[in-house]
Amino acid sequence: MPSQLARKPINTYHHGDLRDALIQAALREVERGGPEAISIKALAKELGVSQPAPYRHFADREALLEAVTTEALRQFSAMLREAMAKPSRHSKLSRLARATLEFGLRRNGVYRLMFASRTMACAPKASELHKAAMETFGLVLEALEAPAVGFLRERHALKIWAALHGVVMLAEQGLLTGQVAHTTREELVEDFVAETKLALAAAIRKVRRGEVAR
Repeated sequence: MPSQLARKPINTYHHGDLRDALIQAALREVERGGPEAISIKALAKELGVSQPAPYRHFADREALLEAVTTEALRQFSAMLREAMAKPSRHSKLSRLARATLEFGLRRNGVYRLMFASRTMACAPKASELHKAAMETFGLVLEALEAPAVGFLRERHALKIWAALHGVVMLAEQGLLTGQVAHTTREELVEDFVAETKLALAAAIRKVRRGEVAR
């Protein structure tokens, strides 16, 4: 009887798609347990490949984390872009702020990977990770719906981004409650949105009157 060829396991990845498979599997692990959950050895076992195989695509765990964080930021930006494009009675900034809060609480492991780990700080400034982060920041700038007046728009974009990050992190820790803040996290976010728009509009008026330097 002729011998039959051994069948490959259905979860064996050939060269060319293992890199993406590792990134997607790592994202799932981050969803469940945060950045600390990522293990190259465990991912190789899950994907049915040899222990050395992932190292053909990533030099070490830090390189994998950088790629996973880049993909997470791209997904985050896509979600923000979609939220901003939807017809709504709310401003673009309000839609971006609400979407950020929802993402940060619903996918907190991924959010912490992007904004509360050392991955971004350790990545080279010209890396794809930093480019992805600047794409996200560009959406915050766009959401302000204000003319580009010197550094004013960038400054206010950074302030609202920092405020939103603070709300997400405090809410995730259970530190934003009605008893403490006398407001919901959604109301707090809307307060930041309103204050940012008013402050930016006032600053732009001053610049146009020549009262402050650009």
